[in-house]
Amino acid sequence: MTVVGTSVQLQTPMYFFLCNLSVIDIGLSSTIVPTLLINTVARDKSISLLGCGVQMYFHLGLGCTECITLSVIAYDRYAAICQPLHYYQIMSKTVCICLASGSWAVSLINSAIHVVLTFQLPFCRSNHINHFFCEMPPFLYISCGDPWLNELVMYIAASIIGAGSFLLTLISYFSIVLTILKMCSTEGRIKAFSTCASHLTVFFLYYGTILFMYLHPHSDNYPETSKTVSIIYTVVTPMLNPIIYSIRNGDVKRSIKNKLGLLI
Repeated sequence: MTVVGTSVQLQTPMYFFLCNLSVIDIGLSSTIVPTLLINTVARDKSISLLGCGVQMYFHLGLGCTECITLSVIAYDRYAAICQPLHYYQIMSKTVCICLASGSWAVSLINSAIHVVLTFQLPFCRSNHINHFFCEMPPFLYISCGDPWLNELVMYIAASIIGAGSFLLTLISYFSIVLTILKMCSTEGRIKAFSTCASHLTVFFLYYGTILFMYLHPHSDNYPETSKTVSIIYTVVTPMLNPIIYSIRNGDVKRSIKNKLGLLI
């Protein structure tokens, strides 16, 4: 984020969205990891109802924003590679700001709806959540009421936002691959395929785990599997994003070297 903010050559739509992704990943990790680390060493693993609600709200909101942002980044790469002459017209400053702010607004509103519906459920069975943090699906299992409305809203949101973002990303990269195959330069094709492969690794890892967590039936309760899946998209993916999208990027590496050279 610092390198992008201080480098004139990185003031492009792609790096604007990568900075946005960085903010999301910092927020997502900060929402989950501190509590997770405390729970591994502390005897008292309890959390207040307000704290649980706040954690669920920000986790859902940031996770949803990341879903949309990854699809926007894929569309940005499609525009840059498949429509290079019209790239700055397609991804104008206004469009970029609208896409970024729209993803945040939709996600935070969606999160608020889910949190309100979740905490309206009656919890008379237990106050113990078999999970690392306050996430919505485990709450549906401990509710003594019928969570049909929660499930309906969750499936609709996951289908529209999760599956919709998944399809948009898939279509964008499919178009990119077709364009790459038409390249004359073998070296250019190898470099482009290498970049796409790393992007698609994170893409399948993130969307696959998210869709599993929020689209599998409520009757199928796999607590241990769910905990592992949650760790992947809340800790592993935010850790991989800076490496794949930034550190492996030639422009970013050159800018970092330039900044370090000036400091030395």
